[in-house]
Amino acid sequence: MARLFTKWRGFTLIELLVVIAIIAILIGLLLPAVQKVREAAARMSCSNNLKQLGLAVANYSTTYSSQLPALTSSTGAPTWGNYQGCILVTLLPFIEQQNLYNAAVANTGDTWDGNGNPTTRLQTVKTYICPSDFTNTNGWSQPQINSWKGASYGANQQLFGTVRAGSNADAPQFNIGNIPDGTSNTIGFAETYSGCNNGSCGNLWAYPGIDWSWCWTPVVFNARSWGGGVGSGAYSLPQFQPTYAACLKQNVQSAHTGQVLVGLMDGSVRGVTASITAQTWYSASQPADGTPLGSNW
Repeated sequence: MARLFTKWRGFTLIELLVVIAIIAILIGLLLPAVQKVREAAARMSCSNNLKQLGLAVANYSTTYSSQLPALTSSTGAPTWGNYQGCILVTLLPFIEQQNLYNAAVANTGDTWDGNGNPTTRLQTVKTYICPSDFTNTNGWSQPQINSWKGASYGANQQLFGTVRAGSNADAPQFNIGNIPDGTSNTIGFAETYSGCNNGSCGNLWAYPGIDWSWCWTPVVFNARSWGGGVGSGAYSLPQFQPTYAACLKQNVQSAHTGQVLVGLMDGSVRGVTASITAQTWYSASQPADGTPLGSNW
Protein backbone atom coordinates (compact mmCIF):
# COMPACT_ATOMS: atom_id res chain seq x y z
CA MET A 1 0.00 0.00 0.00
CA ALA A 2 1.36 3.36 -0.99
CA ARG A 3 2.52 5.58 1.89
CA LEU A 4 0.72 8.90 2.03
CA PHE A 5 2.49 11.98 3.27
CA THR A 6 2.26 15.77 2.94
CA LYS A 7 5.21 17.79 1.84
CA TRP A 8 5.36 21.20 3.55
CA ARG A 9 6.53 24.05 1.40
CA GLY A 10 8.71 26.72 3.08
CA PHE A 11 8.38 30.49 2.65
CA THR A 12 9.74 31.98 -0.50
CA LEU A 13 12.06 34.95 -0.12
CA ILE A 14 9.36 37.32 -1.35
CA GLU A 15 6.83 35.97 1.16
CA LEU A 16 9.36 36.31 3.96
CA LEU A 17 10.08 39.92 3.01
CA VAL A 18 6.35 40.68 2.96
CA VAL A 19 5.92 39.23 6.47
CA ILE A 20 8.90 41.24 7.75
CA ALA A 21 7.46 44.39 6.17
CA ILE A 22 4.08 43.80 7.82
CA ILE A 23 5.75 43.27 11.22
CA ALA A 24 7.76 46.47 10.75
CA ILE A 25 4.60 48.43 9.94
CA LEU A 26 2.84 47.03 13.02
CA ILE A 27 5.79 47.95 15.23
CA GLY A 28 5.83 51.42 13.67
CA LEU A 29 2.16 51.83 14.54
CA LEU A 30 2.60 50.42 18.03
CA LEU A 31 5.58 52.50 19.18
CA PRO A 32 3.81 55.90 19.21
CA ALA A 33 0.98 54.34 21.19
CA VAL A 34 3.45 52.91 23.72
CA GLN A 35 5.18 56.30 23.98
CA LYS A 36 1.84 58.04 24.57
CA VAL A 37 0.94 55.58 27.31
CA ARG A 38 4.35 56.04 28.90
CA GLU A 39 4.07 59.84 28.79
CA ALA A 40 0.54 59.70 30.21
CA ALA A 41 1.83 57.60 33.11
CA ALA A 42 4.72 60.02 33.69
CA ARG A 43 2.36 62.99 33.60
CA MET A 44 0.05 61.29 36.10
CA SER A 45 3.00 60.60 38.42
CA CYS A 46 4.15 64.20 38.09
CA SER A 47 0.65 65.46 38.83
CA ASN A 48 0.50 63.25 41.91
CA ASN A 49 3.80 64.70 43.15
CA LEU A 50 2.39 68.21 42.90
CA LYS A 51 -0.71 67.10 44.80
CA GLN A 52 1.55 65.65 47.49
CA LEU A 53 3.33 68.99 47.79
CA GLY A 54 0.01 70.78 48.13
CA LEU A 55 -1.11 68.28 50.77
CA ALA A 56 2.21 68.71 52.60
CA VAL A 57 1.68 72.48 52.77
CA ALA A 58 -1.88 71.95 54.06
CA ASN A 59 -0.66 69.56 56.76
CA TYR A 60 2.15 71.94 57.70
CA SER A 61 -0.40 74.72 58.06
CA THR A 62 -2.63 72.53 60.23
CA THR A 63 0.35 71.75 62.46
CA TYR A 64 1.50 75.37 62.72
CA SER A 65 -1.74 77.30 63.22
CA SER A 66 -2.46 78.11 59.54
CA GLN A 67 1.09 79.38 58.94
CA LEU A 68 2.56 78.76 55.50
CA PRO A 69 6.09 77.35 55.28
CA ALA A 70 8.81 79.84 54.40
CA LEU A 71 10.63 79.64 51.09
CA THR A 72 13.83 79.78 53.14
CA SER A 73 14.16 79.09 56.86
CA SER A 74 17.00 80.55 58.90
CA THR A 75 18.72 80.30 62.26
CA GLY A 76 18.17 84.07 62.47
CA ALA A 77 14.38 83.74 62.14
CA PRO A 78 13.34 80.76 64.30
CA THR A 79 9.63 81.37 63.70
CA TRP A 80 10.08 79.77 60.29
CA GLY A 81 12.42 76.96 61.39
CA ASN A 82 15.65 77.34 63.33
CA TYR A 83 17.90 75.99 60.58
CA GLN A 84 19.24 76.93 57.15
CA GLY A 85 17.07 75.17 54.60
CA CYS A 86 14.64 75.81 51.77
CA ILE A 87 10.97 74.87 51.72
CA LEU A 88 11.61 71.38 50.32
CA VAL A 89 13.63 70.61 53.45
CA THR A 90 10.87 72.02 55.66
CA LEU A 91 8.21 69.85 54.01
CA LEU A 92 10.10 66.55 54.44
CA PRO A 93 8.17 65.45 57.56
CA PHE A 94 4.92 65.98 55.66
CA ILE A 95 5.84 63.68 52.76
CA GLU A 96 6.84 60.79 55.05
CA GLN A 97 10.52 61.75 55.17
CA GLN A 98 10.82 62.50 58.90
CA ASN A 99 14.11 60.60 59.27
CA LEU A 100 15.72 62.54 56.44
CA TYR A 101 14.47 65.78 57.97
CA ASN A 102 15.94 64.79 61.34
CA ALA A 103 19.28 64.07 59.67
CA ALA A 104 19.21 67.43 57.87
CA VAL A 105 18.44 69.61 60.89
CA ALA A 106 20.91 67.74 63.09
CA ASN A 107 23.29 70.42 61.84
CA THR A 108 21.15 73.56 61.83
CA GLY A 109 23.69 75.69 59.99
CA ASP A 110 24.46 73.05 57.33
CA THR A 111 21.25 71.14 56.58
CA TRP A 112 22.46 70.12 53.13
CA ASP A 113 25.18 67.98 54.73
CA GLY A 114 23.07 67.11 57.78
CA ASN A 115 24.83 64.89 60.25
CA GLY A 116 27.15 63.54 57.56
CA ASN A 117 25.68 60.05 57.63
CA PRO A 118 23.73 60.16 55.43
CA THR A 119 24.58 63.43 53.72
CA THR A 120 21.27 65.15 53.01
CA ARG A 121 22.03 66.51 49.55
CA LEU A 122 22.95 63.05 48.28
CA GLN A 123 19.53 61.54 49.06
CA THR A 124 16.91 60.97 46.37
CA VAL A 125 13.41 62.20 47.25
CA LYS A 126 11.09 60.64 44.66
CA THR A 127 8.24 63.04 45.43
CA TYR A 128 10.47 65.86 44.20
CA ILE A 129 11.26 64.26 40.82
CA CYS A 130 9.08 64.23 37.69
CA PRO A 131 9.67 61.07 35.59
CA SER A 132 9.63 63.21 32.42
CA ASP A 133 12.46 65.46 33.62
CA PHE A 134 15.32 64.28 31.40
CA THR A 135 17.77 66.59 33.21
CA ASN A 136 17.42 64.38 36.28
CA THR A 137 19.44 61.15 36.26
CA ASN A 138 18.72 58.70 39.09
CA GLY A 139 17.86 61.67 41.28
CA TRP A 140 20.90 63.75 40.31
CA SER A 141 20.58 67.18 38.80
CA GLN A 142 22.39 66.79 35.47
CA PRO A 143 25.03 69.49 36.15
CA GLN A 144 25.50 68.31 39.77
CA ILE A 145 26.03 64.56 39.46
CA ASN A 146 27.75 63.18 42.60
CA SER A 147 27.25 66.51 44.38
CA TRP A 148 23.53 67.36 44.72
CA LYS A 149 20.26 65.57 44.05
CA GLY A 150 17.78 67.61 42.01
CA ALA A 151 14.16 68.69 42.15
CA SER A 152 11.67 68.96 39.29
CA TYR A 153 9.49 71.49 41.11
CA GLY A 154 9.92 75.03 42.35
CA ALA A 155 8.02 76.92 45.04
CA ASN A 156 6.35 80.23 44.24
CA GLN A 157 8.45 83.02 45.73
CA GLN A 158 5.50 85.40 45.47
CA LEU A 159 3.57 83.22 47.91
CA PHE A 160 6.19 81.70 50.19
CA GLY A 161 9.01 84.21 50.25
CA THR A 162 8.28 87.92 49.77
CA VAL A 163 9.04 88.96 53.39
CA ARG A 164 12.61 89.29 54.64
CA ALA A 165 12.06 87.94 58.14
CA GLY A 166 15.54 88.12 59.60
CA SER A 167 18.94 86.75 58.64
CA ASN A 168 18.47 84.67 55.45
CA ALA A 169 14.75 83.92 55.79
CA ASP A 170 12.37 84.55 52.89
CA ALA A 171 8.97 84.21 54.55
CA PRO A 172 5.32 84.36 53.44
CA GLN A 173 3.13 87.44 53.83
CA PHE A 174 -0.11 85.47 54.25
CA ASN A 175 -1.29 82.31 55.93
CA ILE A 176 -3.29 79.58 54.24
CA GLY A 177 -6.58 81.04 55.36
CA ASN A 178 -6.17 84.62 54.16
CA ILE A 179 -4.64 84.44 50.69
CA PRO A 180 -6.52 87.38 49.12
CA ASP A 181 -7.02 85.87 45.65
CA GLY A 182 -8.00 82.50 47.10
CA THR A 183 -6.29 79.12 47.18
CA SER A 184 -7.86 77.96 43.90
CA ASN A 185 -6.43 80.97 42.01
CA THR A 186 -2.87 80.94 43.32
CA ILE A 187 0.03 78.77 42.15
CA GLY A 188 1.98 77.14 44.98
CA PHE A 189 4.40 74.99 42.98
CA ALA A 190 5.29 74.56 39.31
CA GLU A 191 7.38 72.21 37.23
CA THR A 192 11.03 73.00 36.55
CA TYR A 193 13.99 71.14 35.10
CA SER A 194 16.56 69.84 37.59
CA GLY A 195 19.30 71.25 35.39
CA CYS A 196 19.04 74.41 33.34
CA ASN A 197 20.91 77.17 31.47
CA ASN A 198 23.06 74.54 29.77
CA GLY A 199 24.34 73.32 33.13
CA SER A 200 25.09 76.64 34.80
CA CYS A 201 21.94 76.52 36.98
CA GLY A 202 19.31 74.12 38.26
CA ASN A 203 17.02 73.17 41.10
CA LEU A 204 18.48 71.30 44.08
CA TRP A 205 15.99 70.11 46.69
CA ALA A 206 18.37 70.44 49.67
CA TYR A 207 19.75 73.85 48.70
CA PRO A 208 19.68 76.40 51.56
CA GLY A 209 18.13 79.35 49.73
CA ILE A 210 18.36 82.44 47.54
CA ASP A 211 20.96 84.17 49.73
CA TRP A 212 23.42 81.41 48.82
CA SER A 213 22.44 81.40 45.15
CA TRP A 214 19.20 82.02 43.26
CA CYS A 215 20.72 79.84 40.56
CA TRP A 216 20.29 76.58 42.48
CA THR A 217 17.32 77.28 44.76
CA PRO A 218 14.12 75.37 43.79
CA VAL A 219 12.04 78.50 43.24
CA VAL A 220 9.76 79.94 40.54
CA PHE A 221 8.42 83.48 40.02
CA ASN A 222 11.56 84.70 41.77
CA ALA A 223 11.10 88.46 41.46
CA ARG A 224 13.56 89.03 44.28
CA SER A 225 16.37 87.93 41.96
CA TRP A 226 14.92 88.60 38.51
CA GLY A 227 12.41 91.42 38.88
CA GLY A 228 10.24 91.98 35.83
CA GLY A 229 6.59 92.60 35.14
CA VAL A 230 3.86 90.91 33.14
CA GLY A 231 5.51 88.61 30.59
CA SER A 232 9.11 89.38 31.56
CA GLY A 233 11.81 88.48 34.06
CA ALA A 234 10.48 86.25 36.82
CA TYR A 235 7.08 86.23 35.11
CA SER A 236 8.20 85.12 31.65
CA LEU A 237 5.81 82.66 30.04
CA PRO A 238 6.56 78.97 30.63
CA GLN A 239 8.79 76.96 28.32
CA PHE A 240 7.26 73.87 26.73
CA GLN A 241 9.75 71.03 26.20
CA PRO A 242 12.84 73.24 25.90
CA THR A 243 16.19 71.56 25.34
CA TYR A 244 18.73 71.42 28.13
CA ALA A 245 20.65 74.26 26.49
CA ALA A 246 17.56 76.42 25.88
CA CYS A 247 16.09 76.02 29.36
CA LEU A 248 16.13 79.30 31.33
CA LYS A 249 16.30 79.28 35.11
CA GLN A 250 13.96 82.27 35.51
CA ASN A 251 11.18 80.45 33.61
CA VAL A 252 8.91 77.58 34.50
CA GLN A 253 9.43 74.64 32.12
CA SER A 254 8.24 71.10 31.52
CA ALA A 255 9.17 68.10 29.39
CA HIS A 256 5.51 67.09 28.99
CA THR A 257 3.92 67.37 25.57
CA GLY A 258 2.01 70.63 25.20
CA GLN A 259 1.61 71.58 28.83
CA VAL A 260 3.26 72.60 32.08
CA LEU A 261 1.79 71.30 35.33
CA VAL A 262 1.22 73.64 38.27
CA GLY A 263 -0.04 72.87 41.76
CA LEU A 264 -2.58 75.32 43.16
CA MET A 265 -2.97 76.12 46.83
CA ASP A 266 -6.28 74.29 47.09
CA GLY A 267 -4.42 71.05 46.33
CA SER A 268 -5.55 70.78 42.71
CA VAL A 269 -3.21 70.44 39.72
CA ARG A 270 -3.70 72.22 36.41
CA GLY A 271 -2.08 71.76 33.01
CA VAL A 272 -1.11 75.12 31.51
CA THR A 273 -0.89 75.23 27.71
CA ALA A 274 0.73 77.63 25.25
CA SER A 275 -2.59 79.45 24.87
CA ILE A 276 -2.16 81.13 28.26
CA THR A 277 -1.63 84.89 28.11
CA ALA A 278 1.12 86.77 29.93
CA GLN A 279 -1.46 88.56 32.11
CA THR A 280 -3.18 85.34 33.21
CA TRP A 281 0.15 83.67 33.95
CA TYR A 282 1.25 86.67 36.01
CA SER A 283 -2.04 86.82 37.92
CA ALA A 284 -1.91 83.12 38.78
CA SER A 285 1.50 83.67 40.37
CA GLN A 286 0.28 86.55 42.52
CA PRO A 287 -1.60 85.79 45.73
CA ALA A 288 -3.02 89.32 46.02
CA ASP A 289 -3.21 91.18 42.70
CA GLY A 290 -7.02 91.07 42.65
CA THR A 291 -7.22 90.29 38.93
CA PRO A 292 -9.57 87.48 37.83
CA LEU A 293 -7.85 84.75 35.86
CA GLY A 294 -8.58 84.85 32.12
CA SER A 295 -10.61 82.33 30.14
CA ASN A 296 -7.32 80.85 28.89
CA TRP A 297 -6.55 79.57 32.42
